[in-house]
Amino acid sequence: MTPFAGSAGSARSVRSVRSADTLTRDALAVLQPGFAGTTAPDWLLRRLGEGLTSVGLFGRNVADPAQLAALTSRLRTEQEDLLVAIDEEGGDVTRLEVRGGSSFPGNHALGAVDDTDLTREVARELGRRLADCGVNLNWAPSADVNSNPANPVIGVRSFGADPQLVARHTAAYVDGLQSAGVAACTKHFPGHGDTAVDSHHDLPRITADLATLHARELVPFRAAVAAGTRAVMSAHILLPALDGDRPATLSPAALHGLLRAPVAEGGLGFDGLIVTDGMEMQAISATYGLERGSVLALAAGADAICVGGGLADEDTVLRLRDALVRAVRDGELSADRLADAAARVRALARWTRRADAGEGAAPAPGIGLTAARRALRLTADGPYEPLTTPAYVVAFTPLANFAVGDDTPWGVAAELARLLPGTETATCTAESAAAAGPAALIDGLLTAAGDRRVVAVVRDVHRHPWMADALHALLAARPDTAVVEMGVPQAPPRGAPHIATHGAARVCGRAAAELLTGHRSPTNGSDQRAPASGS
Repeated sequence: MTPFAGSAGSARSVRSVRSADTLTRDALAVLQPGFAGTTAPDWLLRRLGEGLTSVGLFGRNVADPAQLAALTSRLRTEQEDLLVAIDEEGGDVTRLEVRGGSSFPGNHALGAVDDTDLTREVARELGRRLADCGVNLNWAPSADVNSNPANPVIGVRSFGADPQLVARHTAAYVDGLQSAGVAACTKHFPGHGDTAVDSHHDLPRITADLATLHARELVPFRAAVAAGTRAVMSAHILLPALDGDRPATLSPAALHGLLRAPVAEGGLGFDGLIVTDGMEMQAISATYGLERGSVLALAAGADAICVGGGLADEDTVLRLRDALVRAVRDGELSADRLADAAARVRALARWTRRADAGEGAAPAPGIGLTAARRALRLTADGPYEPLTTPAYVVAFTPLANFAVGDDTPWGVAAELARLLPGTETATCTAESAAAAGPAALIDGLLTAAGDRRVVAVVRDVHRHPWMADALHALLAARPDTAVVEMGVPQAPPRGAPHIATHGAARVCGRAAAELLTGHRSPTNGSDQRAPASGS
């Protein structure tokens, strides 16, 4: 049932019919929905013909590059000027390689190397692969300054804790990605780094004052705007210094008054596309509701409503389309504001068709592994004897956050087993540690390990007391245990040796395995601008 049901038979002019059709097409144009499956459902193809201008892809939609290219080609038979968006940060957050792990390290690894030319090359190669598959909008990079070590959702997705470092790598990433013809969507404005709450589950509150916001959170976003980022994604975070009532995604003060406002007036002067973070996230949907939240976001200055990570059906599209149309008819949302938002979406879709896709540039398939190797940081009290016989890997596995997901493998066990056949692994979780207790847990692991060298793999050990306790017990019993930290290396390095990978991408695991077995020389950071201790 359309929002115009009940008006049949009424006396309407041709002009009003056209107006109604335009309104519906604009409402569809501002949506960025997802769908299920690796082929385009009929309902999606129909809505593309009716004005839908964007589609969001997730891991569930990707099998391999050939399939993805065929899917995007089919979508464009219905809507030639189409934005096909994906959340492909590289590193821990990958959709192209969701089942095997990314060929690219994430932002934290690139920040640890601190070579903006390398960051630009990595982003360009990632963009080239996206463009080859028909994807032209990437919900990346993360420009968040990871200033809060307890942050449960950003972490290694950030280039680091230094605003200036994050700024220069954000700009390099934007430049590299867009040089491949893929629009960058810099996120999560105005900065999700100083939170201890995941907005997928609740509404974070950042108490920083305006001076801190300008000196820290906004620095990378200014750099992204100066670098020409085509889109910016808003964050579902409450900043009382900007708006005491509404989160940034729904706040005119944040979107219109700060992001859009001219530089001379204290704003960032951004004139591109403003995209919301996923509107089904609990920070919005549990507080305002999906429809109401979407109306408020458009009214506040957002141009595109991202929805589809958790909701991936036609009903969601129709609900939001109808809610926007009703809001215009009821005077809650200006028709001009909706038309402006739709025009910005269509303009970006046209830009991607005109953009230089970097044709003729040589592919750089090994750049991700090169970057992962350079990001390794080795801490050892003395000479380290490389592993030459099968090892026993203990993976201390925290609960994955929603952005990363639990479908993507991580660790070093698979790569060590490739280099040292016979290597085995065991997985420990908070639940298994609580059930057994640290002492009994470690006793069981060492019994299984026998006389094999133990490699402990951790992820953000500083955030997980159970993990820190178990690692302490393991190192007390077996001081020769090698430790690989695949999260933010915030805790003091311990192990014989300790290797910080600055991320859990597949290439990070491979680089660590090479170092453990002596297949590659260690990088101690002496030739890098970043300190060896990490961020």
